[in-house]
Amino acid sequence: MIKVQDLRKIFKVHRKKPGFAASVKSLIRRDWIDKVAVTGSTFEVNEGEIVGLIGANGAGKTTLVKMLSGIIHPTSGKAEVLGHVPWKREDAFRRQIALIMGQKAQLWWDLPGADCFELLREIYQIPPEQYRKTLDKLTEMLQIGEEMNIQLRRLSLGERMKMELIAALLHSPRVVYLDEPTIGLDITTQRAVRDFLLDYRQKNAPAMILTSHYMEDIERLCERIIIIREGEIVYDGSLDRVMREYAPYKQLRLNVHRDSANPLDAASLEMMGKVVECDPGSLCLRVDRDKVPEVAAELLRKYSVIDLSIEDPEIGDTIERIMAGKANEAL
Repeated sequence: MIKVQDLRKIFKVHRKKPGFAASVKSLIRRDWIDKVAVTGSTFEVNEGEIVGLIGANGAGKTTLVKMLSGIIHPTSGKAEVLGHVPWKREDAFRRQIALIMGQKAQLWWDLPGADCFELLREIYQIPPEQYRKTLDKLTEMLQIGEEMNIQLRRLSLGERMKMELIAALLHSPRVVYLDEPTIGLDITTQRAVRDFLLDYRQKNAPAMILTSHYMEDIERLCERIIIIREGEIVYDGSLDRVMREYAPYKQLRLNVHRDSANPLDAASLEMMGKVVECDPGSLCLRVDRDKVPEVAAELLRKYSVIDLSIEDPEIGDTIERIMAGKANEAL
């Protein structure tokens, strides 16, 4: 037990240290802040669809996925997955979903994958014939062989993620939640996981929700995206629509002969579009989409062109602007 005299001694010794007063204050009286993690989130996901859930750190992506998988009980609102309320956690519901989290393992590290899968077969009561057929198909798709009999803790990160995918899909779920499935993986393994998910979606047609900070995941896997900012959905639609509505321009990149009689001049080019960069031999010009043919023809007529390319802006940059609430600013 700490006596009052002891507290006085501690205070006398430490009172001049930076932050000590604030620490004592927080011990006696703490300030609480109520923060809404997810609000105004209304959407549907159909069978055979992979929907990308995008947002900055703390936007509410993982919270939303946890609610839809039944891990978190929301304070208000309603959700329905396959006719079930997720947070009731009924067995009939849990048998039809899978949650794969790139930063959390669900398998037993001291066991090899083969033993883990046998345990899961018993948990989900998968008929032996169906289990063997599904396991053979998944291991073939992910090119898993001898790794099946190696302890999980001795496998590489990429190999462990493949085991996690097999474990999550053994019972053939109709809804699959993928929370950062490629995080920390090398480029080759990321590509293998993406190819596997596309192949699995084509053959089994589950409804899938994917969260990722890697734009290549989103571009490769998702035709539709949902953007969350501070817990609220600010966009729900196709990737193509994002580019049309929030990036209504293209970038023209031009290389010209440096000894040309008509050198590049940034001041005169501003009449055609926004000059992003202008050097003696190269130009990057941002032009409204409907004016691209006209501007390209004028550049070819006016300058001694070596090369001309027309590019869409980076999808990642456009989405970051939406997440930051800057989509309506001048581009």
